[in-house]
Amino acid sequence: MATHVESRIEPRIPLSRERVLRAAVKVADERGIESLTMRRLAEELGAEAMSLYYHVANKDDVLDGIADLIVSEINDLVDQIELPAKGPDWKNAVRQRILSARQVLLRHRWAPRLLETRTTVSPAVLRYHDRLIGLMREGGFSYDLAHHALHAMGSRALGFSQELFDPGGDAGDDDATAALETMADELPHLVGMLMEVAHDDPASTLGWCDDQTEFEFGIDVILNGLDRLRETA
Repeated sequence: MATHVESRIEPRIPLSRERVLRAAVKVADERGIESLTMRRLAEELGAEAMSLYYHVANKDDVLDGIADLIVSEINDLVDQIELPAKGPDWKNAVRQRILSARQVLLRHRWAPRLLETRTTVSPAVLRYHDRLIGLMREGGFSYDLAHHALHAMGSRALGFSQELFDPGGDAGDDDATAALETMADELPHLVGMLMEVAHDDPASTLGWCDDQTEFEFGIDVILNGLDRLRETA
């Protein structure tokens, strides 16, 4: 007797804006943000490129969306932190929040440069800074001093440092290092400094000048100075 085996067809998961954006994050994580195109995104989803436009307007909309997704991931993590922020405890609470945000960015190394290019401030970014100001207020900051603090921290508030110089390539990359060496006679001090920040621990870096040690040094200088201002306000 012949036996008929029924073929099981897995139901196709319908596209949605969230699914498209999460696929875009996956492509950026695996291949780099430069490789993210609408065609490649469609391939990742097993869909036609035109079908994506029902959920995202264009590539720029995708980039805005994944920037917001990364900051939402940061918010989900840092909102779990339960540390006192009254009085002098504010500094440790803010520091832990910022270093936790950095851990998310170290998982998505393309995100800092993307966040720098966005021209609109997303609701997730506003929420992140609102909570940060709340910690400062709990620690005794006036709104005026909190405003100065955010300007002083800049991108460090979100867990990364904007590059002062970018010779191209990753820190420690042989081609970028060779390019620097060709400029040594003309720019001895700048090249000497950049050669010294070619870091040995690539897992800790988000750029040429932004490894964990440099980042924590910068944030501690700012937080210590703000603490002195808080005490005299």
